This record gives sequence, structure tokens and C-alpha cells, in this order.
Amino acid sequence: MHERKIIHIDMDAFYASVELLNRPDLIGQPVVVAGTRPRSVICAASYPARQFGLHSAMSVAVAKRLCPQAIYLPPDFKKYRQMSQQVHSILQRYTKIIEPVALDEAYLDVTDYQGHLIYARDIAREIRQSIFNETGLTASAGIAPNKFLAKIASDWHKPNGQFVIAPSQVNQFLQQLPLGKIPGIGKVTEEKMHALGWHTVGDLSQIDRHMLVHYFGRWGHRLYDLAHGHDDRAVMPDRDRQQISTEITLEKNEDLLQIANHIPELAKSITTMVQQKKLYGKCITLKLKNAHFQTFTRSQTYSSALVDEQVLTAAALKLLNRMPKDAHQQYRLIGLGISHFDHFSYQPQLWADDSELDVCQA
Repeated sequence: MHERKIIHIDMDAFYASVELLNRPDLIGQPVVVAGTRPRSVICAASYPARQFGLHSAMSVAVAKRLCPQAIYLPPDFKKYRQMSQQVHSILQRYTKIIEPVALDEAYLDVTDYQGHLIYARDIAREIRQSIFNETGLTASAGIAPNKFLAKIASDWHKPNGQFVIAPSQVNQFLQQLPLGKIPGIGKVTEEKMHALGWHTVGDLSQIDRHMLVHYFGRWGHRLYDLAHGHDDRAVMPDRDRQQISTEITLEKNEDLLQIANHIPELAKSITTMVQQKKLYGKCITLKLKNAHFQTFTRSQTYSSALVDEQVLTAAALKLLNRMPKDAHQQYRLIGLGISHFDHFSYQPQLWADDSELDVCQA
């Protein structure tokens, strides 16, 4: 079987760059796209703004202290969706095997590309040039034999660049790669690994699979595969979206008992969305962000879909009960999401299966 050719296209500072198309006078200045509420967080920051340490998901209050001169623009998601559709139409000229991840990024499988270009790097280069010519926006690209590596590669020469990880280069590339580059490894997990003497993916690749499972549960199997550069996930063009989710940034920090009061509201919102789209999800994910901006997630996969509001509320409350029990812990944000979609009628019986995911990261 011949090696796959996967391209990850990632638009550069997408929301901010779209706004700058209409405000060329702000090019080169620290521009931030964010809401106006007192506890809003940044949706996107231009590259000049990033030089001051500003980044997406950062509190606006913190951002204003780091960069008082930043210029704030309100988000316009309708405009971003329209631009995303235009970019997607460009991608479709090169392959039909496209998996959108968000408005600003997508995976492409060009293994069986039948066009005029020979190498995947040339396909990526032409895609990026077409995006710029037709939208005025720049994109970065990663080219590799799987999704995991392509995602990492797209960040290597940002902005407006691309990077190739050839199959023969995988092992060498991973040797010095920081552990934090692996999806799912946040600050807490990374600190745990450092305490064990592991600092690079190369270090991780020397650890026995059973040892990783001992320390990290079922996720240890995934860690072992990624540390060796293995990722068999297919680019999935028929997946409309990976997750339907909603979240609330609270007006003031709350404890777990108070957080529980918001779950029915989130469950009702999710239920409305999934019923409108006729997407019946089997996996529920609860996300909390504490006062120190650490994120905690808990997920559970069921054998049947969760589209009933009461059932979804009950499932979310079970996940809340699995969050860290710290009497002094206060949270500023709560989010609820549903995934693992089916496009058919659901059965109301719910039975948890063996594919439970339980990850906590900073």
C-alpha cells in the first residue's frame, strides 16, 4: 500500500485577517477580535498583537493589560462563514476528500490526486496561492503521511508558509519535538511527563506501551502510536461537523454546585440544535474553565443517541460529578458538546459502551 498524502490547511489569524480586508488601515497594528462583555475572551489576534503575548481564548481584561494599544473589533461570524465557504470551494478543486475541522482549517487527502501536479507540496503551494488570489487571505499548510503530523507541520512555518514531513523524515522529526505538540497534552499532563523524565516525543517513544497505559489509562495506547508517528485516522469528508457545542462565560466565578444550575439551559440549547440538523450524537462532553484559565473536560460515549433534553441533562450532570472535587475551585466558563453523529432515528435506551474517554488537561 502506498503512503498517504495528507495536507492540513490552516488559515492565518483567520477572523482578524478577514476583518483587515475591510480595514486595510489597521494592517501592521495589534488587532483583536473579541466580544464586548466584561468577561469576554479573544476570538482571534493579529500577528502584531501576538507579539505582545495575546492569543485566542485569552481574557480581554488580561489582553488589555498586556497590550493597552490593541484595537478591538467585534466578531462577525456570518462573514467568517461566508469566507470559509469560499475557501472550501477552492479546496474542492483538488480533492473531494476534505474534512473541515473548523471555519479556518481542514484536512485534505490528495493520495489519489489526478491533476497536473506531481507532489503534494506543489498541490499545497497552489492551493495557498489560489486562496490568496481569490480572497486576499493567507494560509499555511502541513504536508505529511497522516493527520497528526500534517497538523503539526502546518504550524511550523506560520504565517503564510508550509512544511513537509516526508515518511522517511518522521522518526527524526519526532525526536526533538516538545511533548506539548501532541494533541491532548496540556500543561498538567506535560508537567507529569517531565516529572517522569520525559521531555520530547523522542523520550516518549522509548516508553513501553503498557507503561503508558499504566500512567494514562486507555489514552496511553494513543500516546504510544503518536510517539511513533502512527495515525491511521482517515480524512472524513462525510462528517458535517465534529461536534455541536455551546458554552457560557459566567458573570462571576462559581463552584460546582452553582455550575449545575446552568446545565439544563445548555442541554436545551444543544437539543434544539441537534434536532434542527437531524444529527443524533452518542458522545457528550462537558468542559469547565477555572479562574486560572485551566480547562477540564469529561466525556462519555453511549450506545444510543442523546437527543432528549432530560436525558442530555442527566448525562451532563453525571460528567459534572466526575470533575475534580476541590471545595476552593471556582469556574468562569461552562461548555457542553455532543458528537459521534448518526443520521438516523434514535432509540431512547442509553447504555454506556467501552469507548469512554476521560481526559483532563490544562
